[in-house]
Amino acid sequence: MSDTAAGLLQAGLLLVALAAVYRPLGDYMARVFSTEKHTKAERGLYRLFRVNPGSEQHWKTYASAVIGFSFVSVVLLYLLQRLQAILPWSLGKEPVSPAVAFNTAVSFVTNTNWQSYSPEATMGHFVQMAGLTVQNFLSAAVGLSVAVAVVRGFVRSKTDRLGNFWVDLTRGTIRILLPIAFVAAIVLIALGVVQSLKSGVDVLNPDGSTSKIALAPAASQEAIKELGTNGGGIFNANSSHPFENPNAWTNLIEIFLILVIPVSLTRTFGKLVGNTRQGHVLLSVMAGLFTAMLTVTWLSEAHASGPASLAAGANLEGKEQRFGIGLSSLFANATTGTSTGAVNSMHDSYSGLGGGGALLNMLLGEISPGGVGTGLYGILVMAVIAMFLAGLMVGRTPEYLGKKLGKREVTCAAVSMLAMPTVVLLGSGIALMLAGTPAAMTNSGAHGLSEVLYAYASAGNNNGSAFGGLTATNDWFQSSLSVAMLLGRFIPIIAVLCLAGSLASQRKVPETAGTLPTTGPLFATLLAGTIVLVAALTFIPALALGPIAEALA
Repeated sequence: MSDTAAGLLQAGLLLVALAAVYRPLGDYMARVFSTEKHTKAERGLYRLFRVNPGSEQHWKTYASAVIGFSFVSVVLLYLLQRLQAILPWSLGKEPVSPAVAFNTAVSFVTNTNWQSYSPEATMGHFVQMAGLTVQNFLSAAVGLSVAVAVVRGFVRSKTDRLGNFWVDLTRGTIRILLPIAFVAAIVLIALGVVQSLKSGVDVLNPDGSTSKIALAPAASQEAIKELGTNGGGIFNANSSHPFENPNAWTNLIEIFLILVIPVSLTRTFGKLVGNTRQGHVLLSVMAGLFTAMLTVTWLSEAHASGPASLAAGANLEGKEQRFGIGLSSLFANATTGTSTGAVNSMHDSYSGLGGGGALLNMLLGEISPGGVGTGLYGILVMAVIAMFLAGLMVGRTPEYLGKKLGKREVTCAAVSMLAMPTVVLLGSGIALMLAGTPAAMTNSGAHGLSEVLYAYASAGNNNGSAFGGLTATNDWFQSSLSVAMLLGRFIPIIAVLCLAGSLASQRKVPETAGTLPTTGPLFATLLAGTIVLVAALTFIPALALGPIAEALA
């Protein structure tokens, strides 16, 4: 079977698998966040942490809970790394340096999972399991909670309450992420992914000497790393490492885990607002953008120019032979179309348009289909902007899902939309002006610019993948990327919760003959056009100097 045929077959199997779980998982998540019943385990946690599950929170209180919980998580994860030497299963490793520990704590709490270190050489098993893996669950649950709170803003009327963050966080973790990740970890172990508490295994080299290959509890972290759209690998090679992703079946399962919750959340949205066609429209836009970018990346890598690529029949540099062009492109598109950042190939080795496709996925706002929760509330923000633009064109007060979009709502949406471009462009521009940046870049010219732009796009979008040619270990990159992660995560969260609070306080307005339908192809086209237009107006100059210039060279 040819590489193209194998890739198309896997893409087809992925589509079938996502279609099979779309309805049941989407409906289940809607029930999880709408039921008034609490499990015994949940009630025990509420009593332990003195949470009243029957109380609901104003949007400001909800946002404060999100920020406070994340701040405590950063502090605890930082301390775990700094105290590593005295912790069990440290494997004799020294405490993580302060700069790396802070960057890593911010990275995992913000669901970015940017790693400026070699995991197997830096982290012991305890920090990996009790610190990083735990945050893989909790950061994903935070995004899920915020998305549900935003949906409640559209559903509720004449109230200032959006639910209870602590209840949403608990339910998202216990009822959704934990059970799916547990089953996925068992499946991955059965298919050959490593799960071991040993430090490593000695192997005999051809010259008679021995080397130690690191081992780790990889399967348990791999499952939630992909399911929670986190992306941080337990090995430095990430999902290209055979202990994390040994074959085509594990590759397919990992891509499925990346996409399954963001895709199914559109069904959850439709169920919660009482019209599943609303979710279908959002899904169609996500799928259209995903397919377009996958096509660009796949064709660019399959028909790359240059002597080496022409001799090999494709651009195979930086790719594992067990995955080839098709499965590498599919993984790259899934991981940058969401906020995952896991990689099974080296994005820095992609062609100008291939790497540009992965970069553009992030610059679109990672809404095709986006991260766990973040993709849903990200595309809802763009829906608000699209309806506002439509209202300007016809001279009518814009509405969406029965809620009027006035100055306050549009301002909140605009702040959320503009936070990421501001962080990315300012961070990249300042970095490129610094005297020390050229030394950190493996490549000069257009590709070097792409490396820097990709780093800040990855941090600002909480993705975590990287063009590996950039050495981002100096103090400037450690600190500035940490700030980019924090601003890229929490400014949109505060803005969308403000939007949800404003919407929830309104009374629903009835549809009239002048109301723009939001369940058909007209609205889907308007929404997709708005997303592309915003990205084009914002990033085309930077892209023209980076990946576009490289592709035309």
